[in-house]
Amino acid sequence: MTQTPQKIPRNIVNGWINLDKPLEMTSTQAVGKIKRILNVKKVGHAGTLDPMATGILPIAIGEATKTVQFIQDREKGYSFTIMWGEAKDTDDGEGETIASSDVRPSEDAIIAALPAFIGEIDQIPPKFSAIKIKGARAYDLAREGVEFEMKSRKVNVYDLTLVHCDDKTATLSMRCGKGTYVRSLARDLALELGTYGYVSMLRRTFVGGFHENDAISFDKLAEIVDNSGAQEATLGLETALDDIPALPLSDQEASRLRNGQKIIFSARPDMERLNAHGINPLTAKDMIVLAVNDNGKPLGITRMNGVSMKPERLFNL
Repeated sequence: MTQTPQKIPRNIVNGWINLDKPLEMTSTQAVGKIKRILNVKKVGHAGTLDPMATGILPIAIGEATKTVQFIQDREKGYSFTIMWGEAKDTDDGEGETIASSDVRPSEDAIIAALPAFIGEIDQIPPKFSAIKIKGARAYDLAREGVEFEMKSRKVNVYDLTLVHCDDKTATLSMRCGKGTYVRSLARDLALELGTYGYVSMLRRTFVGGFHENDAISFDKLAEIVDNSGAQEATLGLETALDDIPALPLSDQEASRLRNGQKIIFSARPDMERLNAHGINPLTAKDMIVLAVNDNGKPLGITRMNGVSMKPERLFNL
């Protein structure tokens, strides 16, 4: 009688992978590969990165998936190259050429044009994007040849710098907020300069506290897992929350929080503790605070209103 092979039990892992995503891999494929390497079930990513882009793709494992929304809203950095002289329907090198120009902007012209693209700007996303149009993904409609218009929206660009240029290309670095499309910016910058252009190289250099200097490749990740175990390959769950206050709770307060109860800070020592951790009860309104125990272990995401702390998302660690 043939025996059914036993399934290898899943690893219990909670934390983040600061992945350096390789070229020609979708974000969904990256998540699937992480699942296989770590042998875990619950995995998510913070911020889609196009297949033609490389660089930082923060991957949340286990309970860290409860913090994804906080990293998605953080500042992002990119390095990208614009190829002058052609417009593509995708605004990157993967698409079909739809227009061309012999104009090649000078270095001085590029530098002079950049200030118009810094600050809060209006931007029309590429038609080949994951934005939904009446329930359908824009890229699906575009591939099917359906006619539709993308609506302009406000985005924030904090810094835009020319790094290098030659007769055919320009490489720039950018810091920006949520929802900014590099492909759209490259397209619009080219039009501002009287020519056409598309993104021929795109690399995300950071997302919030996740930077390329300490990013990890799939090969290195697999090596660490083989030598030290899955949990050793991850960053702490709180990595995505480094920009919000962390408040240590007593055992009694932590117990109340785990039971879904509000905590009221009223005694003078409580006020001193709040102020010492960057929380002013007089101004706290819907303030997101990370609750931790005396050892700094994350307990959950909470919301502060005045002297009242209410649990939002608790961690099962």
